[in-house]
Amino acid sequence: QVQLVESGGGLVQPGGSLKLSCAASGSIFSINLMGWYRQAPGKQRESVAAISSGGSPNYADSVKGRFTISRDNAKNTVYLQMNSLKPEDTAVYYCNADVKTSWRLPRSNYWGQGTQVTVSS
Repeated sequence: QVQLVESGGGLVQPGGSLKLSCAASGSIFSINLMGWYRQAPGKQRESVAAISSGGSPNYADSVKGRFTISRDNAKNTVYLQMNSLKPEDTAVYYCNADVKTSWRLPRSNYWGQGTQVTVSS
């Protein structure tokens, strides 16, 4: 079993910053891709950013230049630094990871429970 636990969400004014964290725990052999998704009310879940085990990041066009994804492989943790936040960034943010629980088994995809980010004055 693998658990992903997010933290760091909250209420922030437009132009402000927040940093999200997501720690993976449980029976982990290795973690490949880790990423962040978000889902606003009435909208589909969308990819925000992802990072490979080697540290190569990818971003949605809507957050490029404002958000930074990083990871600490020793801690099985991924971060999302969000700057210059806009009201349209308001959503529930979910952590996602591709995890091998054994060298013999294929990777499985896991989700966190989500953390609310609200950008409002």
